[in-house]
Amino acid sequence: MPVPLFQVDAFTDRPFRGNPAAVCPLEKWLDDELLQAIAAENNLSETAYFVPEGPDYRLRWFTPRSEVDLCGHATLASAFVLFTILEPAREGVRFATRSGMLSVRREKDWLSMDLPALPPWKCSALPAALLDGLKLDSDRASVLQLKDNYLVVYKSESEVKILRPDLRLIETLHPAGVCVTAPGDEVDFVSRYFAPSYGIPEDPVTGSTHCSLTPYWSQRLGKTKLRARQISERGGELHCELAGDRVLVKGKAVLTVRGSLLLE
Repeated sequence: MPVPLFQVDAFTDRPFRGNPAAVCPLEKWLDDELLQAIAAENNLSETAYFVPEGPDYRLRWFTPRSEVDLCGHATLASAFVLFTILEPAREGVRFATRSGMLSVRREKDWLSMDLPALPPWKCSALPAALLDGLKLDSDRASVLQLKDNYLVVYKSESEVKILRPDLRLIETLHPAGVCVTAPGDEVDFVSRYFAPSYGIPEDPVTGSTHCSLTPYWSQRLGKTKLRARQISERGGELHCELAGDRVLVKGKAVLTVRGSLLLE
């Protein structure tokens, strides 16, 4: 039984940049064990699956190790596949997900995602694995948190760029990942994201972390529209906007692979 497979580089307008996601449109759900096995085989930070649900779709995301509650770049990639290949007449799509209803709309050459705002709060107790894993100097950085992420704010882009975390220690923070961020030299803010316990040593571009980065930097900089750059090796560009309790994250995408998974 062949399963359609698309690989899309999200948050970029050039192949082999941004964050690659696998997208598998399905007519009906496969067993969860098989969905996880496919994600492990793809070995990308996320594999997205969607199934028609009325006029909308049900969307799920899997890392090489587990299903997750929210993924931005694979949502962007899924909408890109729908808009450019499967349903080119569409201008918008809604996805039912673990994080509620998410929507994506075309805006000329950009795709705009409507995601929940997830403001972080001050971390009350710093785990030793975080301190040692980042060689964290409390005079140079402050730490915020969410239920499943630590957000470490540095003073300069250069500090984020040269960071070499001990991923073995960061992995022990599961289920939390670690996002590091700072004011940008050419954009409003920059970031990187590490989630080794999910099989993602460093995520190239992480849409979901911008659900927290946007409200944080919006309040700090006193503006609702922000330009962001994830300064991983591949790198990616995002335009973010705080809209009440929602975050609009805009990006571009490029198709790099089109084929089928052959399942017996």
